[in-house]
Formats: sequence, structure tokens, C-alpha cells
Amino acid sequence: MHSFQELSIAFANYFGTDHFPQTPGSLYDPNRYFLQLGGKRIRPILVLMGNELFDDIKTDAWPVANAIELFHNFTLIHDDIMDAAPLRRGMPTVHEKYGTHTALLAGDVMLVKAYEYLNQVDKEIASRIIKWFNTTATQVCEGQQLDMDFEKRDDVALEEYIHMIALKTSVLLAGALRMGAIIGGAGKRNADHLYEFGKNLGIAFQIQDDYLDAFGDPEKFGKQVGGDIISNKKTFLLINALSNGNSEQVSAIKSLLEKQAPDKVEKMLGLYRQTGADTLTRNLQKEFFDKAMFHLEEIAVVSSRKKPLMELAEFLIARDY
Repeated sequence: MHSFQELSIAFANYFGTDHFPQTPGSLYDPNRYFLQLGGKRIRPILVLMGNELFDDIKTDAWPVANAIELFHNFTLIHDDIMDAAPLRRGMPTVHEKYGTHTALLAGDVMLVKAYEYLNQVDKEIASRIIKWFNTTATQVCEGQQLDMDFEKRDDVALEEYIHMIALKTSVLLAGALRMGAIIGGAGKRNADHLYEFGKNLGIAFQIQDDYLDAFGDPEKFGKQVGGDIISNKKTFLLINALSNGNSEQVSAIKSLLEKQAPDKVEKMLGLYRQTGADTLTRNLQKEFFDKAMFHLEEIAVVSSRKKPLMELAEFLIARDY
């Protein structure tokens, strides 16, 4: 069994080859630029981990991991356009550097390349892999649309928000694990439990991300504290506060959402504490993490094979508050 760190090194070496033709450089150079910005590469490594949970890593796992990573980067290029984001990982986004029209095409051709890698998979499992890839890709698009829809609403329920997060973020983690399980020869029951592990872990991670944006140590979290508050982003904290606050507290929250006062972050944090949104959000994060660990425990393989996934889950959730 390999640790996440060991698989990270192995995948970086495999993924480091050039994925695109040389010409026209005006189309393919933007993708080379974007991929060299890096990233944690968590999703493709989950393909490898899902495979190794059930058997030695098979040849098919590597092109599928490539496809997952290219798909993820395709979504990031298009998300940056939709969000009008100027920076990604501290560098200019593709649409900022090369223009929106080129960024759209670059993202499109990156998705096409992902399917080229899927076509390398053994025919015996190719239809199952492509089915789950397509299902996952569709759900990610649905989640992105719901996220944009929610920006125009002030009545988003917690259940709706969790559903959106599951589609936008978690199903890609879960789908990567499931495709790895298929490659490793897992039965349906085990693959189902592994999928639910990834899905619930992804939701728990997003809840924690929302919490840390508000209450984390900026030096440890690596982001500006209160960034979500400043941008009026809907988060688990905001939705919990609006759902559980009294009329006076809800009125104060809505008032803060309508302006950019110098003390906006400080006042909103106070309201999160007063409404109990901070505690509710922490409890919700634990609930989904516990669900994830339950499903991991239910997978019928020896516990030693689960250790790398358990360590990764604990690492993702063990960041300082």
C-alpha cells in the first residue's frame, strides 16, 4: 500500500508529460500555462487510492487519473470565466492572460483530451468507467449552475446548499474513488460505500473550509479571514445564522449584506456566534465526517488496506481552526 504522498510523487511524474500538440500554440499554450500552476492533484490520486484499496494499481488507473485531473482543470478554467476571477493560485487566470474566447476553447479542448485518455482503458471496464465519468461531469455542471442560481436568492435552505456542494465539489472526489474501485475489481456494495465515503468527506471538507474562512488563523489557513463575508458568499455559517437567528439578528445580518462597512467582518462574526451558527457548522462538519468514516469502515477489505484513505481523511479535516 502507498501513502497519499508517495502516490502524489508518482502521479506528478506521470502527469508531467505534455498532453497537447505544439500547434496552434495560441490554443494549446494556455492549457500548458494553466497546468503548470500546479495544485494538490487530490482527485486523480483518489483514482489510484480507490484502485489500490482492492488490488495492486492497474495500468488503467493512470489514464483515468489523467482524465480526472484534466476534467477538473477544464472546470476551473470555465469557473474562472464565470466568476470573472483575475487570479488562480496567485497567477493570472487563462481568460485574463489570453482572452475569454481563447480560454473557452482551451477549456473545451482540455475536456476532449480527457476523453482521449478514457479511450485507453481496457474494453472490459471502459463502458462502466465512461458512464461514471459522464454522470460525474454532468453533476458538476448541475452544481455550478445551482451555485450561480443561489447567488440571486436570499432564501437558500441548508438542505439545498448541501445538495449544491455535493454536486459541485464532492461528486468528483467520490467519482474518482469509484472509478478506481472499478479498475481494482470491487463489487457494487464496496464501490457504493467508497463513493459515499468520498461524497461525505467532500461535504465535510467544504463545511470546514467555510468555517476556517471566517474563524481560521490566516497564517495557517493561507487566506484572508472573512473573505466570504466581504463578498457576501453564501456559506454554511451564513445559512445557519439566517435560519436560526431571531428577527433582530436576521435583520442585522441582512443589513450587513447590503453594505461594505469597515467593521463588517467583525460584526458578522459576532452574529455568527450569537446565533450559534459557529457551533452548528462545526457539528455539521463532524456529522458528515462521521458518515464518511462509517462508509469506509463498511468496505469489506482488511483494515490495513484502508489506512491510507483514513490518514488522508484525517489530514484533510485536521487543519487548525
